[in-house]
Amino acid sequence: MESYEKKADENLIALKKKDKNNMTKHVIISILFSATLLIGIMVCLICDIAISGNLTWSLIPVSSIVFAWIISFPSIFLGKRGFTVSLISLSVFIVPYLFLLGGLLKAKEVFSVGAVMAMVSIIFLWIIVAVFKCIERKLAALGTTFLSAIPLMIIVNVILSKMIEEPVLDVWDVLSVFMLLILAFVSFICDYAKKKGLMK
Repeated sequence: MESYEKKADENLIALKKKDKNNMTKHVIISILFSATLLIGIMVCLICDIAISGNLTWSLIPVSSIVFAWIISFPSIFLGKRGFTVSLISLSVFIVPYLFLLGGLLKAKEVFSVGAVMAMVSIIFLWIIVAVFKCIERKLAALGTTFLSAIPLMIIVNVILSKMIEEPVLDVWDVLSVFMLLILAFVSFICDYAKKKGLMK
């Protein structure tokens, strides 16, 4: 009994030590990541002021770098646990970012078209998260994701056809649907084989 309790305590200590080491690694990577982006921002600002004497084109990469940091930092700092936080950040900040980017580029289409496409894509990302949470078998979840990408593609094409008069379907779309069906079929076959013990 004492031996079992001692082994359990040792495992708990080792697990805590591993978590601490992982946290330290994530902190270091997060600091390096943030410092690298900050250097990029400073370089853009300095070059812009040196060349044009004012802040002009640098606002575009600076805003993009800040946006990238906002959605990437949680995943880098928290690891897998931060993925949901990053997705929430993307959902919240993508529309304001596109609005700002459209204003800087003086192109209304960046916001009008981009915001609609962004919202459709974000909904699809949340659907993927829900699929992987509800379906325990990863290969089956992957196959379901491939299948759900087909109606997403059609919805995106229909929206674009109404906004910028693009054709709803072309040869490349048909090819994409065919590839997604193959990937879904392979995923489900592999899931079935794994379930039956035919593959590891």
